[in-house]
Formats: sequence, C-alpha cells, structure tokens
Amino acid sequence: MRKLVLIGIGAGDPEHITLQAIRALNEVDVFFALDKGAEKDDLAALRRAICETHINGRSYRTVVAPDPPRDRAPASYQRAVEHWHESRAALFEAMIAKELGENQCGGFLVWGEPALYDSTLRIVEQIRAKDAVKFTYEIIPGISSVQALAAAHKFPLNRIGEAIHITTGRNLDAGLADGFDNVVVMLDGQCAFRAVKDADIDIYWGAYLGTKDESLIAGRVVEVAGEIERIRSEARARKGWIMDVYLLRRRRPS
Repeated sequence: MRKLVLIGIGAGDPEHITLQAIRALNEVDVFFALDKGAEKDDLAALRRAICETHINGRSYRTVVAPDPPRDRAPASYQRAVEHWHESRAALFEAMIAKELGENQCGGFLVWGEPALYDSTLRIVEQIRAKDAVKFTYEIIPGISSVQALAAAHKFPLNRIGEAIHITTGRNLDAGLADGFDNVVVMLDGQCAFRAVKDADIDIYWGAYLGTKDESLIAGRVVEVAGEIERIRSEARARKGWIMDVYLLRRRRPS
C-alpha cells in the first residue's frame, strides 16, 4: 500500500530537522509540492537544500503543481478557505494516484509543525476520507515558528501559573481580550497588533525565523508597532512574501 509522510521541517534552518525527520526523508520516493509563484522561489530552494543536506545515497523525485487560486476578499472567510482546501485535496489526490506507486512512499515537507496552523494534515484527511486512493500516513513533528520565536528572543513561552493562548491575527482585530496575558499570534497579514493600545503589553516579534533574513523586535506594543509595520512592509516588498509570528505579553505589576 502507498504510504505518505508529513514531515515538519522547522522554521527555515536546515538544522531544525530532527533525527526522526531525517529518517523519514530517506524513505521518500516522491515529494509532492505546490508552486506558489516566482516570489517564493527561495522557499522552494530551502526545501531543496534540506533534501540535499539530509538525504544520502537515495534517489527521489519531486512532483510540483500550481497552487489553486484563493479568494482573498471573500464574503465568508471560512467557506473560502474550505473551498481552497477542497481544490488542493483534489489536486493532491490526482498527483498521488498518478505519480506514487502502490508500494512507494510519498512525502510532504511542511514548514514548522504539521499539527499547528497548517492545512496539509487536514487535506490528507480529506483525501483519505474519499477512499479513492488508498494509503497510510505518518506525521513527523517539527520545530514550529512559535518555538523558534521563543528561542530567538530567549524567553520561556509560559510564566508560572499562567496559560498560553495561540490565535490568529484575524481573531486579534478587536484587541487583546481581558484575562489573556500571554498570546501567540500567527497568520497576521494585517498587523493586527496595532489594535493593542494598552501600554502594559509587550510584543516579541520575529520574521523569517531560522533563515539568514531573520528579524527580531521586542518592546511595548505602543512604542514599537510602527517600527514592526515598517520593517515588515519593507521586507515583504523586497522578498515578495513574509512569514512572521509574535507573542503579546502583559507586564506583571511591580
């Protein structure tokens, strides 16, 4: 039977790869990927570098298809994402059926951690539920951007007796809710941290974590929000894409 492995490859540094991930890389016959345009060629190059660094004496192929278009201004965000995932699932199903032999192993290289704000696992489950192509699959955990952020800024994510909340920029539009003192924000394309006006909230921001372009800023949100927005905008204009994440943390009373 066909087998798929979803391999977490970290936030950008080839040395983020775990020993378990290296073992899985060396089992793969065919890697599946989506072409996201010329502006993200350096991400494809990072994937190639990871394979070239860690795969030893084994032949493999990479099969690439254009990423289905996504509605960026939908009436319903959730329905638009669901439709996009359905399109990806249909595309990957066809690729697996055509390109992967019955007893071969197919691989998906997933940025960060496959179980944290990534659609690959959800899409693979959709394909499996249709049962048109039969396969087993395995998930190889990776180092997430959240972990890389904490390491880069040299702080623990948790404080004694306090919870950690992980959300998206879309959910932060109304500002930081009462009772949430440690909030990790991912997928923020609109700089939602600008809605935070409390002078007692610090931000620890990072972009391109684990790469040569890594950028870090920390301080009170009300003081550094403009700087983050400027640097983020300049970086995105220069590279054509950006991956960033940040922690919002309420200061404890003196």
